[in-house]
Amino acid sequence: MEIQKEYPMTQEGYNKLEEELEHLKTVKRPEVVEKIKVARSFGDLSENSEYDAAKDEQGFVEQEIVKIEMMLRHAKIISGDGSKSEVQIGRTVKFVEVPDGDEESYMIVGSAEADPFEGKISNESPIAKSLIGKKVNDEVNVPLPNGNEMRVKIVEIS
Repeated sequence: MEIQKEYPMTQEGYNKLEEELEHLKTVKRPEVVEKIKVARSFGDLSENSEYDAAKDEQGFVEQEIVKIEMMLRHAKIISGDGSKSEVQIGRTVKFVEVPDGDEESYMIVGSAEADPFEGKISNESPIAKSLIGKKVNDEVNVPLPNGNEMRVKIVEIS
């Protein structure tokens, strides 16, 4: 029996995925069907690059729909109602690099809604894995891609 992966996410992330799924089904899918219909009208499909591109796009859209449906089906909604005394999914953690680094702040979310440019990092990232379960004033070693480590001190959890 295959064990299905859970997708932890905030309610906001879940809602965003539902909206994306709805857009793919009601807007994107019909657009691609129309592109295929137009490309077919150009005649010989064996040398029709517009048709090939539209079929590729259709495959991508259908693959995204299946992926999002699976993520939503196996979503585990993380509420921010728990304790703010330790770092966990759904919490924002503020930390500084020891001894004299800049202050940084990230919300730890499930991989489905991670977006570092919006300050949201995946619970599966090395930094989040290092911080989860820790408390304010804890100092933590975070592995870096180059094999070194960075030491950070947690200053706030919200």
